[in-house]
Formats: sequence, structure tokens, C-alpha cells
Amino acid sequence: MTSATSGAPLLLLDGASLWFRAFYAIPDKITAPDGRSVNAVRGFTDMVASLITKHSPSRLVVCLDLDWRPGFRVDLVPSYKAHRLDMTAGAADGAEEVPDKLTPQVDMILEVLAAAGIATGGAEGLEADDVLGTLASRERTDPVVVVSGDRDLLQLVRDDPAPPVRVLYAGRGLAKAELFGPAEVAAKYGVPVPNAGPAYADLATLRGDASDGLPGVAGIGEKSASTLITRFGSLEALIAAVEDPESELAAGVRAKLRAADDYLKAAAPVVRVVRDAEVELSRADILPAAPADPDRLRELATKYNAESPVTRLITALGAPRSH
Repeated sequence: MTSATSGAPLLLLDGASLWFRAFYAIPDKITAPDGRSVNAVRGFTDMVASLITKHSPSRLVVCLDLDWRPGFRVDLVPSYKAHRLDMTAGAADGAEEVPDKLTPQVDMILEVLAAAGIATGGAEGLEADDVLGTLASRERTDPVVVVSGDRDLLQLVRDDPAPPVRVLYAGRGLAKAELFGPAEVAAKYGVPVPNAGPAYADLATLRGDASDGLPGVAGIGEKSASTLITRFGSLEALIAAVEDPESELAAGVRAKLRAADDYLKAAAPVVRVVRDAEVELSRADILPAAPADPDRLRELATKYNAESPVTRLITALGAPRSH
């Protein structure tokens, strides 16, 4: 990380989340001269160009899954992302089910990023969420914007300690993305503003998340979870209240939470992102004003039928970034 401050944000992109969305947003009949699909390459490159243009970051990292289903999370909650396993490859090898036409495009995207001079970051044995969580949490210089289609990242929002962290949630695509800070998370999910980020993680643990294979507490939906977290302040305090016969907790709710005690203790560290991962960057995170290897980038643009998106990326890199 750089120690220089510019006032411009550090932009942290959830790589897989965005290129999956690019793949499904653009027809896979768009191909390179050799016949390979390049819809995700084109769409992702356009997304990066658009984000640079809109947010004028001084620094940018595309965060990667080096292990999309970390062992410590599976050990705690065996159903974690189990429905996404590629059963044709055999669940034992831990392969994620990814569309055949997307898999080769990931390497193409990484080639484009390298030629452009845009940093990627990963942490051995961990997900992109943990890389995003670590880089956002340890930043003490520039404001941070995390871009993802994963609601779990809303736990990262903060105003204090400065600098602020915001999450641009792109679950419905980049064009409809919503920018969340603590106030927006609190307003949408009914959690306390002062600790909106951690409170959101607690709410998500109670509610569960079918997309991640987290069942949640039977009989506790999002609204009930919100009420409980607002009332008790945190999941830890709520669990303590379950064990306290003097606490003002309805008998029915107490019974539901008591029945889910094992799940709650296991799921809480699964939902919370790691904030102290050993992140390795491919290069310095400073966003260049021109491609690191312009000849290679132009060559890739032709090779992958991505001349227009690459041109937009080069233009975005060269645009003045003043804050």
C-alpha cells in the first residue's frame, strides 16, 4: 500500500462476482477470431473502464478467489457453498461449477489487467471476500469503495475509524448499482447505524443465505433478525440473552435460538470476512495513467475481439483524476 494520500479512493473490485455478471449480461456468441467466447472479457473490461471513469480512483485492486470454498468455513458449516460444487468433476476436488465458456476467459481477463498495469490481489486459502475485507479494513489513507454483487460485503461499511469504506452493491448489474455506507445499510436492513457493518453480518448469520448454503435460524427471517440485532446490539449479546433467564426474550424466540445454538456459533465466523489475511498483490496498487504494456494490451485487444472495451479502458486510465 502506498502512504501518499490523494483524496481519491482506493477501488477494490470483487473479480469473480463482476466477471460472472459480465458473462451472463452479454451473449456468449460474441467470439474471438479463433472462435472462443469473449463476452466476459469484453463486459468485465467495460466495467473496469466505467468504474474508473465514475470514481476516479488513485489506486485499484481486482481481488481474486484463491480458494472459493476455504476449508475452515467448510469445517464449521459443511453445507457452505456445497450446492456450487461441480459434481461432474467430483466433489472431493473442490472444483466450483463454472460455465465452460467462462473458465478460459478468466485467464484472458488477467492477461488484460496485467498489460493494463492494474493490480490483482489474492490470499492463499481464502476467498476474494477475505482479500476485500483485509484491504478495506487496513486502509488508513484513502477512502475505499468496494464493488461486488455479494451482499455479505456490506459488513465492511464504516465511517470510523477514518477513512470511510463504502460498498457499491452491483447485485442487479453495474447500471443499477447502489452505494452503501452505514446509514444506507441501517436504513435498508434495519440495523443500528453506529455498528451497521458488523450488525449486517450478524443479521445475515441469523437470516441465513441460500446462495452460500447457510440455513439460518429456523423461523427467523430478515425482519425478525433485524429486530433482534437492533434490540440487543450484536449476535454475541443476543446469544448471551438466550442463556440469561432474566432477559426479556419471548419464549418462542428463545426456543428457536437455543435450538440453533450450534449453528450460530459455527456460522458467525463463516459469515464474517477475514480482515487480517496475508494478501499478495501482483504489482503496486497505484492506478497508472497509461497501460504498463501498451503494445501487449493492443495485441490482446485484437486477439480477443475487445478493441472497443480496451480503448475505453485506455481512455479511462488517461483521464485526469483530481480530487
